[in-house]
Amino acid sequence: MPFWSTNFGEDATLKDPKRNFRFTVEFQGIQAEQGGALAWYAKSATKPSFTVENVEHSYLNHKFYYPGGVSWNTISVAMVDPVSPDVTATFADILTQSGYTPPTNANSLGTISKAKAAGALGTVIITQIDSDGKPIETWTLWNAFVKDVQLGELSYGDDELSTTTVELMYDWARVETANASSAIAGGGSSFFNS
Repeated sequence: MPFWSTNFGEDATLKDPKRNFRFTVEFQGIQAEQGGALAWYAKSATKPSFTVENVEHSYLNHKFYYPGGVSWNTISVAMVDPVSPDVTATFADILTQSGYTPPTNANSLGTISKAKAAGALGTVIITQIDSDGKPIETWTLWNAFVKDVQLGELSYGDDELSTTTVELMYDWARVETANASSAIAGGGSSFFNS
């Protein structure tokens, strides 16, 4: 039944459609005094998305296309920098724990590795929630690591809160939904499992 066609006051089992402002973001590698892994200071987050590559085959004056590999696109998380925890210091520390060291001398031979980078950030979980705070859709990013950090912009004419935006890469993502209501016959509630 469509969500717009019934009187919500008469049927308490009806749910709102998914709303963009109801979400949480967790970085399992961050354990802040306030909130632990939950990034309560997150302002926005893009959900995972993917692209199916294609292979083109030409025959005479015709072109035929075949599906190829799947590429997962980066996501971005914008966060207010609340001072405690200090988002700038936190992501600088994640970069250090990933294996980065400034080239201060000839013996600085360490480099970033995928294991260190994914371990420093920890598992990333984006959850879309309902009006009761219960999960509707939970995305888990596999082997996520920091690709880009934008620490904001300062301006005397701007009294907004300082914002840090982090772009993350990952190998793939798993999504779990609250119910098995896929429009595809035989669909389930957990997708992209290995």
